[in-house]
Parts: sequence; C-alpha cells; structure tokens
Amino acid sequence: MIAAGCDVGSLTAKAVIMKGDVVIATKIIRDRSTPVESARAVMSEALREAGLVFQNINFCCSTGYGRHSIPFALMNMSEISCHAMGAFWAENSIRTVIDIGGQDCKVISLDSSGRVLDFIMNDKCAAGTGRSLEILSKCIGVPLEKLGPVSLKSWRPVLITNKCSIFMELEVLQHMYKGKRTSDIAYGINDAVARRVVSLGRNVDMRYEVAITGGVSKNVGVVRNLEKLLDIRFKPLGVDPQIIGALGAAVFASLELKKLRNAEVAI
Repeated sequence: MIAAGCDVGSLTAKAVIMKGDVVIATKIIRDRSTPVESARAVMSEALREAGLVFQNINFCCSTGYGRHSIPFALMNMSEISCHAMGAFWAENSIRTVIDIGGQDCKVISLDSSGRVLDFIMNDKCAAGTGRSLEILSKCIGVPLEKLGPVSLKSWRPVLITNKCSIFMELEVLQHMYKGKRTSDIAYGINDAVARRVVSLGRNVDMRYEVAITGGVSKNVGVVRNLEKLLDIRFKPLGVDPQIIGALGAAVFASLELKKLRNAEVAI
C-alpha cells in the first residue's frame, strides 16, 4: 500500500512517498505560482523517482500553508502535528521540535507517541524565519545557502539588536556602511535569528531530545548559535530535516490506511 505526504509551504513544496513503513521517495522544489501547481509538481517528481504514478497512491495527507488546496489529498493535518509526527517517526527519542520555515518558526513539545503536547508559533513577523535570512543575505551579497559557512569565518562578529526584520535590514546596512567584514555581519544575522527562536522557545517546556527541522536547519550558522544559546546538541534525524513535515503527513496517511484495512477485516 502506498501512502504519500505533501507539504506546500511558503517557499518550497515537499513530498514523501512510503510503501508500508519504508520511505521510498522524497522531493523538494521551489514553490510554483499556486499551491495546486506546487503540489502536483513535487508529487509528480517524487512519484517518478519511485517509479510510480498518481493512480498508485492509496492515501495522501497534505500539510503546510497550501494544504486545503491540494486536490489529490484525502485528508490534511496541521504543520505542527506533522513536524511532531515526522520527527518522532525518524527518531522516537525526540520530545521537542524546533521548526524554522520560510514564514514562521515553531517550538513544539511532544509526548512518547509523537503527539503534540504544547507549541508556540511566530507567524506575525518575518524575523526569525527563512524569509528574514533570505532578505538579509541578499543585503550583504551572500547566497542564502552560503550564509552559514560564511558566518563561520567570523572572528569579530557584530551584534544585531533589532527584533523587527525591517529594522534588522537597516542595521545590517549600517554595519556595511561602517566597513564591517561580511563574515562578521553574516554571523550577526544568524545569531539574531537564533536568539529570536530561543526567546520564542522560552514559552514552551523544552525537553530532551531536541530536533531542528525546516529549511533553516541547513544553515550551520543558525544551528550552531542555537546549540550554544540552548546549551544542547540537536539530535540527528537520519533524514533530510527539510522534509519532516511531508514525512509526518505521509505517516498520518499510512496510519489512516491501516485503520481502513482493519475496518475492512472487521467487516
């Protein structure tokens, strides 16, 4: 039986395909013009990788900002539930998930079955999100994917104190005007995002083990600053942390398939 999860976020779309309890394909793409186009494109590519077609999917669960628009999904779940379940499925010792996506960041506490106990979410301001990093990296002329590695070369990091993304950009421009090194500003950008997430996380009971998910989990500068500020080491998940939401959706789809099979047997 084939279960699929589709996560259409603000910047990227992700798909995961499972056969039984095994992940057989994953895919990440940049968003297309609409959630429907994004979902169809990413699922088509994942299916191609698995050697399957849409008709082979027995059950699909959607998540993310565009989850209500995906026509081939039979159910949808919140990103919070899916990130919790996906992280737990990948590593069942996880009890806290820090998810930093394109337009929001979340800190999620979960129980011993992967269900959400508590969470806090910042979706009112771009500060502390992938979008903020994207804007600020362009401001200093560094590709987003290199912002983390560049920041590691810093030896006199600047401090960015503003908590609003607009004023953060102005502060970055001031540092550039003063002739600060690009690596030092890059460190300050990553540190500012990490501090914003830590401030958010103080409102949730963070328990070990802790995992980080979302696109920003690939920024080594943000990750190292978070680990330093929280005095922890993130638990590796063994899968790409950016597909955790889609993985959680696929797990929910798989669980629903099992329920349907059991109901058929009972009849």
